[in-house]
Amino acid sequence: MTRPTGSGSARSLLLTVLGEYVLPRDAPVWTSALLRVMDGLGVEEKAARQALNRLSASGILTAERSGRRVRWALTEHGRTLLSEGAERIYSFGQERASWDGRWLVLLVSVPETKRELRHRLRTRLTWVGLGSPAPGLWVGPHTAREAEAKQVVEELGLGPEVSSFCGPFAGIGSERDMVEQAWRLGDLATEYAEFVRSFAGMRAEPGANTLLAQVRLVDAWRRFPALDPQLPLELLPPHWIGVRAANLFTELHERWHGAAQEEWDRLTASPLTPPL
Repeated sequence: MTRPTGSGSARSLLLTVLGEYVLPRDAPVWTSALLRVMDGLGVEEKAARQALNRLSASGILTAERSGRRVRWALTEHGRTLLSEGAERIYSFGQERASWDGRWLVLLVSVPETKRELRHRLRTRLTWVGLGSPAPGLWVGPHTAREAEAKQVVEELGLGPEVSSFCGPFAGIGSERDMVEQAWRLGDLATEYAEFVRSFAGMRAEPGANTLLAQVRLVDAWRRFPALDPQLPLELLPPHWIGVRAANLFTELHERWHGAAQEEWDRLTASPLTPPL
């Protein structure tokens, strides 16, 4: 099995391991088991331990000591965070609801001097599925997400500076040009093409390689919900590569799931299991 390019950071890979294997079992796992998996993914021990400590400091993990050994358990916050992420990751790209042609539009006024606030606003509205075709303007075809957008602007203290409305695109300008300006679909298509190139035709050998392949697959896929607004097919180029990428992810994840879970159970059965 060849290793896909663009592998994730130590923190990202560790979160993927936790979400894929620890979350479903809701049971503590020894440090040694996590380090063996991270080593198999090409992460050095120092970086893996730093990632563990940082997730602990952020309230996602908690350490449990047993003599000189340590095992890690997800906190309530960690379980909630990973459960929400798993739901979005595994369902992402599978279904696209029919579109009524209406847009959700937000007018947001944030001074350029408040860079941190602008960054937080952009990050969170992007996660909701909105794009910005022009400064201060946010649009999205999912009008049902108005409540989510409202929650974002209120939590950031921007309620008085925001106006919103819903409606169809009018006769001035080009709807497709607006979509390209808001989401840069060409760049997104390149990201999807890289994912397909890395994983299409991949065959994972039985045992540890299947477990590691599954982690790399999910880790590569988990960033797309933040990149892709899941536009209706009417707004996408013909034969959109995102559809092919989503089908590939689902096919491989289902194919490797059983064997990968069995390998995790074997690996974590004893803290003395040999390295991958």
